[in-house]
Amino acid sequence: MTMLINIAYLISISCFILGLKFLSSPRTARRGNMLSAFAMFIAVVVTLFDRQIVDYTYILAGIVIGGTIGVAAAKKIRMNDMPQMVAIFNAFGGGASSLVVLAQFIHHPEMAELNTGFTIPAALFIGTMTFTGSIAAFTKLQELVKSAPILFPAQKIINFLLHLGIVICAVLFITQPGESSFFYLLVILLLSAVIGITLVLPIGGADMPVIIALLNSYSGLAAAASGFVINNYVLIVSGALVGASGLILTNKMCRAMNRSLFNVLFGAVGQDIDTGSQTGQRNVIRYTPMDAAMILENARSVIVVPGYGLAVAQAQYAMHDTVELLRKRGTEIDYAIHPVAGRMPGHMNVLLAEANVPYDYLKDMEEINEDFKNTDVVLVVGANDVINPAARGNGNPLAGMPILNADQARSIIIIKRSLSPGFAKVENELFYEKKTMMVFGDAKEMLLKIVANLKTDS
Repeated sequence: MTMLINIAYLISISCFILGLKFLSSPRTARRGNMLSAFAMFIAVVVTLFDRQIVDYTYILAGIVIGGTIGVAAAKKIRMNDMPQMVAIFNAFGGGASSLVVLAQFIHHPEMAELNTGFTIPAALFIGTMTFTGSIAAFTKLQELVKSAPILFPAQKIINFLLHLGIVICAVLFITQPGESSFFYLLVILLLSAVIGITLVLPIGGADMPVIIALLNSYSGLAAAASGFVINNYVLIVSGALVGASGLILTNKMCRAMNRSLFNVLFGAVGQDIDTGSQTGQRNVIRYTPMDAAMILENARSVIVVPGYGLAVAQAQYAMHDTVELLRKRGTEIDYAIHPVAGRMPGHMNVLLAEANVPYDYLKDMEEINEDFKNTDVVLVVGANDVINPAARGNGNPLAGMPILNADQARSIIIIKRSLSPGFAKVENELFYEKKTMMVFGDAKEMLLKIVANLKTDS
């Protein structure tokens, strides 16, 4: 029986690895997701054959309730709310790891004296920090609290003391096992919960894609650590895969934004800047959807730059209809995708794929940036920070972040609700350029009007 269980775990681990490989490409991502889900199904079923389980009532109830919530969330959550759902799932992963560790220690308190003594406080720390940190990220993404950094006096000193307290409790837990061991774990639990919140609140909206990837990595590390505690190989391997891939993705996102991880965690990027007085004294060129349609139908080449505003308005279908109409007229069109076009890595690619936009149309920033200077029109839909020329300067939260060279095109059409700044709270000078045409309104509504005008003129 033990051999069969180990073989099943090996199959599950292999499927996890292959699933992760398939997730590296949008073309095979769906297959990778299904394969990973199948791997998790095998792992859960095989684990239920553990002879230490004496009552399946609560387990079956948990499967039914959890499965129902998962299916409902997958069907109900809108694509633009996907970052919030990922944050919540990261929280569940971290919280589950912490609960597993606590339950295992309560059932086997002698574990504090074994080689697993170190992994218990480590798993509890990472899991609890991931839980509260992900909840804090959710509140920022959902705009329940402001997206700009939330700072308080002596913040770094307090964080240092919190970490020091955890280290001290972990050392006492390992070196002085006994009746006080559970008390040390509870202190670690409490301090870790506070650290998770203080880790995320000082991070601005511009860096949210990075922190989501980092928290995803933390949830994997917490799972791997809890796997060592309960001696479960599939949990160790799957957690390590999530942790490693999350760290790689975090590193890629930092490079895409030209930031170090230290700068993201402690740089307080995205502070509130008072731009209201400046905006009120300046004029922009306002255009109607009819004007935009006329300019687009006379363009030989167009680059579309989608942003988070496109996701909020659920305008991906209207955008695709606009592109297809222009393409039938012989217009050369591509999509320019910035690494942080949405609120999480790959968010925009998935959003456009939902509208059946072919993957060949989606061009990464490095691939398309040189084409802007030879393009007739750039159509910007709901993007802001990723096209803000202020990133090429110094002394502002966007300084140094690579951007799409939309300002180098011959003409720019920007569909946006208002002149308000993006998540980084930096005013966009591109709005006031003479070659920029602002079309104010809901992205979906404006695109549908552009489509109607294009059909009328055909």
